[in-house]
Amino acid sequence: MEQTVGSPPTGEKESVYKETLQQLESLLGEDDDLIASLANTAALLKLNIPSMSWVGFYLTSGDDLIVGPFQGKPACIRIPFGSGVCGKAANLRKTLIVEDVSSFPDHIACDPKSRSEIVVPIEVDGSVVGLLDADSEIYGNFDEMDKYYLEQLVALLREKFRKTVESRSRL
Repeated sequence: MEQTVGSPPTGEKESVYKETLQQLESLLGEDDDLIASLANTAALLKLNIPSMSWVGFYLTSGDDLIVGPFQGKPACIRIPFGSGVCGKAANLRKTLIVEDVSSFPDHIACDPKSRSEIVVPIEVDGSVVGLLDADSEIYGNFDEMDKYYLEQLVALLREKFRKTVESRSRL
């Protein structure tokens, strides 16, 4: 079945996020392919929220995070747990909002124009299996509303991660 998304939603931030979540539910459908789901999610976020200069996913591989599907400039390929905003969020297993990345100790500058960042860990059965990362060229671009809706978005993806983890454990 072909899934389409019309023009990006307009209006206040909250209404844009609500529409984005509805569009994502439609895009995800019944297909269980994780990579395709992450790719469409990153594309949808980049389309609908233009203040995100980079948005995508890092996937857990041992003690590292490996870049997954994303939209934006080329990214850092591998980030150790505990390093940078992504690695710190993975270690803490909580969403981190950084208003000014230049003031974040150990920030990894994949894009020197990045000014703010939000990272949302994705957990399955108590383990971090990946994370959603979004950057902006605007200082203080992300707030509690972004956190709330991006955590809702990650919740929509969690089942796809769970099925992938389960299928790998059967190999």
